[in-house]
Amino acid sequence: MPSFDTVCEANMVEVKNAVDNTAKEIGTRFDFKGTSAAIDLKDKDITVFGDAEFQLAQVEDILTGKLAKRNVDVRFLDKGDVQKIGGDKVKRVVKVRNGIESEQARKITRLVKDSKLKVQAAIQGEAVRVSGAKRDDLQAAMALIRKEVADLPLSFQNFRD
Repeated sequence: MPSFDTVCEANMVEVKNAVDNTAKEIGTRFDFKGTSAAIDLKDKDITVFGDAEFQLAQVEDILTGKLAKRNVDVRFLDKGDVQKIGGDKVKRVVKVRNGIESEQARKITRLVKDSKLKVQAAIQGEAVRVSGAKRDDLQAAMALIRKEVADLPLSFQNFRD
């Protein structure tokens, strides 16, 4: 029976490269000389440091530009709150999304089931598996999911015929 998996996974190698390039640019730019502006990646958390919120915004702009050049969707980033870390310094933790949350997964399965297509959707961990009898029905389900769930950077993997 043909099937595919709907997943929400960022390419972490490209994210790491973008963070490294951002750190390199921060080190060379004149407007960041003598400031505490920095960026750090641990697991799936990017930590941005700066002297003020304005500086955090500048570093995040550089990061989003670098991610866009590397074809990483910026919808993978979940920005946290700005935190004071002593003196006049601030930081923000930006989480890189991986996996579909259970609420979003239920929304996708409900969408597929209500579409009257001859396919079934099942939640499998942090992915949604869609299976059906015909390849055309699966492609119609892909198009429907892409159109209706625009707030998540979804991709389709493991297409089996």
